[in-house]
Amino acid sequence: GHFECPPYNQQTIRSAYHVRNIEVFKLKQLKRPIDIFMSHDWPRSIYHYGNKKQLLKMKSFFRQEVESNTLGSPAASELLQHLKPTYWFSAHLHVKFAAFMQHQTNSKEELPKATKFLALDKCLPHRDFLQIIDIEHDPSAGDSLEYDAEWIAVLKATNSLVNVTQSSWNMPEKNGLHAKWDYSATEEAIKLVLEELNHNLKIPCNFTLTAACYDPSKPQKHMEPVHIINPQTTEFCAQFGLTDINDRIQQAKEEGAVRGDYEEEEEEEEMDSTGSAEEPSEYNTDNSGLSSINPDEIMLDEEGGDEDLSTCSVDPSPDHPPDFSASFSDIRIMPDSMAVSSDDTMDSTNEELEKSGVSKQVEEKSLNERPLKRIGGNENGNSGIKKIKRRNQAIYAAEDEDKTE
Repeated sequence: GHFECPPYNQQTIRSAYHVRNIEVFKLKQLKRPIDIFMSHDWPRSIYHYGNKKQLLKMKSFFRQEVESNTLGSPAASELLQHLKPTYWFSAHLHVKFAAFMQHQTNSKEELPKATKFLALDKCLPHRDFLQIIDIEHDPSAGDSLEYDAEWIAVLKATNSLVNVTQSSWNMPEKNGLHAKWDYSATEEAIKLVLEELNHNLKIPCNFTLTAACYDPSKPQKHMEPVHIINPQTTEFCAQFGLTDINDRIQQAKEEGAVRGDYEEEEEEEEMDSTGSAEEPSEYNTDNSGLSSINPDEIMLDEEGGDEDLSTCSVDPSPDHPPDFSASFSDIRIMPDSMAVSSDDTMDSTNEELEKSGVSKQVEEKSLNERPLKRIGGNENGNSGIKKIKRRNQAIYAAEDEDKTE
């Protein structure tokens, strides 16, 4: 469930940005065509539908996860195959990559759909970070942002599934255990939403400041973040009879329920904080494969550890024909002069270590090379257990292999 709120601790600061199975479930209820889908993480497996060889030439440390098909978000991959949007844009991995995915049809009568995927590089000099794509616009539609009646109908239908605890729970399935498993919007439900809005879908301009603007003359370096109820969200939920999750979390926090549940389970959560794929959920929410860290880059701050990557060519390989459809036929190809600079993987490593955590495969492989993780501590995050760095790694590796056998 959604249970995190400021002030964050060492566990909630990591779990706050993870995808919830309820969000995937709600999005899968959409039936109408989708033009554009945006996600931070790449959908898992999308690299198989583009110039994979060139991708691995630019980002060689992706190879292990690409070959084991663990790079990217499994939740995003599930949504890509289910929703089949015309375009899918992602970020996160700091490299330009295009792909073309032809979806399978369920019947001979169904017209085949395809998705054009595009990710771009970081916004830095000499990097491919910008691309302009023209999307056809309905001439009869207005220029202002509008609500989507189908999505609001889905939110209303799934409102009873909202959970503000940190417990894992399964979404309804057609498995004989749930009286209802289809929460997609009926035409009647959509009609009711339109009637509620008097057929005026325009989103109101009701922005309200909830935090003071930054004043350089009054620096506040160590301000502790506080949980703020957003007035736009409150108004939206009240208008459509939805649960305001932030308000519910605040109520639970005041009652002491959320904090009490956390402190009882903190040690267990800390020991299993890698996003295990074995959670009892229909949707695999393991995001541990998203960081794609090059293990060699960890030592970049030491002498001799910085490897010059400027010689890595990004020219299309002769074994890879240039007519590959994934490069967007109407879009420019990455220039031949493009080179991967040494700060490419370094920037990726520093940011992604903080945001996403080390990938499960790399973490297991380098367990003997890193200090043991904290499994308990006080409120300030100080551990009562010393951090140990193993030496003679080859000996320990051999010992671990024997135990595994």
